[in-house]
Amino acid sequence: MADQNPQHEVFLGDGSSGDLVRDLHHRLSVAGFEVSGTEATTFTFSSATEAQVRDFQLTRRLMEDGIVGPQTLAALVEASFQLGDRHLYLHVPMMRGDDVADLQLRLGALGFDAGRIDGIFGPDTSRALLDFQRNIGLPSDGITGVSTVQELHRLAGRSAGSTPVVQVRELERLRQRRVGLDGRHIALGQFGACGALTTAITRSLRALGANVLLLDHPEENNQAETANRFEAELYLGLRVKNHSQSSLAFFATEGFHSEGGRQLAAFCATNLTPFSQEKPELHGMRLPALRRTRMPAVLCLLGPPAWVVQSTAELAEALSLAIVTWINNPEETL
Repeated sequence: MADQNPQHEVFLGDGSSGDLVRDLHHRLSVAGFEVSGTEATTFTFSSATEAQVRDFQLTRRLMEDGIVGPQTLAALVEASFQLGDRHLYLHVPMMRGDDVADLQLRLGALGFDAGRIDGIFGPDTSRALLDFQRNIGLPSDGITGVSTVQELHRLAGRSAGSTPVVQVRELERLRQRRVGLDGRHIALGQFGACGALTTAITRSLRALGANVLLLDHPEENNQAETANRFEAELYLGLRVKNHSQSSLAFFATEGFHSEGGRQLAAFCATNLTPFSQEKPELHGMRLPALRRTRMPAVLCLLGPPAWVVQSTAELAEALSLAIVTWINNPEETL
């Protein structure tokens, strides 16, 4: 579970044991989710570890499956950093962690647009940091050294309760977006068993003039990066799950959520309700498909599988209409 490559394919679950579980217990403890009892002394993964993993996943807005896969592992690595623990700066690959998210939130609350509060130190965060340093009279090196961190802490009281500037600007963009689908760039992603559904939605949206990009790569990060390069104005991902109740996820983290994503998710939930066994739930989450996309994004977690297959036409109509309604009514969605 090395810090340098948190996305390698490690999966830990019930029955796992050894050094990887010992490291997992340490990371959970650092994050505030200590495993005690026999499992902690024997470095085994059973019910106590699973419970702490689930609690950690819940607080991190991840899928609560009790299994430590790449997404949960990456979140555990990121949770180990607090602002001031290390120097943050623009780097390839981009630096990630809770310290980056804290920096973005602090800069945004002070009026410096660091971009989405996603815990990824990218160009927007670097520009905001440089602007902050120039404004406060510090050397403009784009690095969170001791003096920069001290000034951020000193000014924290001034920004308490302030809405991050990225949230304000997103709301303004939503109000000003043009209506109509003609020429709009829309990314549709599917993660298996949704091919017929995404094809039907694509056909409907293209008939209205939209430029639709179909994505079927199994990795959420890949889909997000491709949607960004496409300069999509919204992303809708579709995944089938073995649950009786569907849910809609939009990006949210501590102190920030994507309002555009939340609005689109709400329209999707409303339109899916007449065809669902239970009303779909809305969840703010930090899944890669939502975190890495730079546009309003929604991940539809549809279930049960048999219902998805039997209701393809109805689901396609409902989700297409949700997209059209969201685009054509910028004022009503706020």
